Amino acid sequence: MVDISGKITTKRIAVASCIVEMAAETLDLIKNDQIQKGNVFEVARIAAIMASKRTPDLIPLCHPIRIDSVDVRFTYVSDTRIKVTGTVRAFETTGTEMEAITAVSVGAMVVYDMCKSVDRGMRILEVQLEKKSGGKSGDFLRQSETE
Repeated sequence: MVDISGKITTKRIAVASCIVEMAAETLDLIKNDQIQKGNVFEVARIAAIMASKRTPDLIPLCHPIRIDSVDVRFTYVSDTRIKVTGTVRAFETTGTEMEAITAVSVGAMVVYDMCKSVDRGMRILEVQLEKKSGGKSGDFLRQSETE
């Protein structure tokens, strides 16, 4: 494990995202709350938050941190895509990037799990860190591909 005992405690924020691509009919079922297993976004949101808190159990050598907040949102991007965005905040000596990436990954996996009975062709795409702040390495902001 990396020694973080000498690092300064600062406010750490990380935002990650991913895309879930599916058939338009599947997205309509989600929008109309007609997925047999229940409300897809509410179940996926809870799972994503829970997963972010378990990141050190999933990622070898990842430091456990005291997370102050996790916000997970689902946005309709097109008639076949949703975007999962997760923001993790902590006042810590190490970053929150892995927790944010874990949150969106698991959130997307739950969307897949809840909808797989109607659409096994769904895809989870573009899992990525969007931005982070705090810590010795400073800020990071992903540039859009159109810039």
